[in-house]
Formats: sequence, structure tokens, C-alpha cells
Amino acid sequence: MPEVHFEVRWPDGVQRTYYSPSTAIRRHLAAGASYELSDFVQRARTALQAASERVRAKYGYTCSSALDTLYQIEASASGFGATEQRPVLVVAMDDS
Repeated sequence: MPEVHFEVRWPDGVQRTYYSPSTAIRRHLAAGASYELSDFVQRARTALQAASERVRAKYGYTCSSALDTLYQIEASASGFGATEQRPVLVVAMDDS
């Protein structure tokens, strides 16, 4: 199953690279696109859960790495105010 690493710039300027076990992430996030914080988290959640389910369909178990990525994204997002809606930029997406 093709993997995707995607680089994100958070509202505070910090850049991090995240992992998706499938290209399902590309249906929800795009390189160069900017998303409001809550929208980004929701899109990432939907995409990573879908990616994990694709792994389940193929191998019979969910992808713990996709769920770990989701946890990392949610943890980073929680560092910003609940009503703070500054943009998150998807800097790049690379297939592995």
C-alpha cells in the first residue's frame, strides 16, 4: 500500500512531517493548501481513519501508525486556543 508523508506548517510556524499509510490522505488534504485549524484537524481525522480502514480491509487490522499520526496532530492542535482559527499550511506531500 503506498505511503504518504506530508509536511505541515502550524500557525506558530513550526513545521512537522506526518505519515499516512495510504494515498487516501490526498482526498482530504492538498499540498500548498491552507486550512483553518479546526478544518485541518477534521480533514486529517477523516483521512487518517479512512487510511486505517483501508489497511484493515487489506490486512485485517487497523493501522496503529495512522492512529498515532492522528494523535500527534490532535496533540499539536490542542496547543492553540479552542476558538483560534489561524491557518495550517500543508507544505508538501510525498509518496513513498
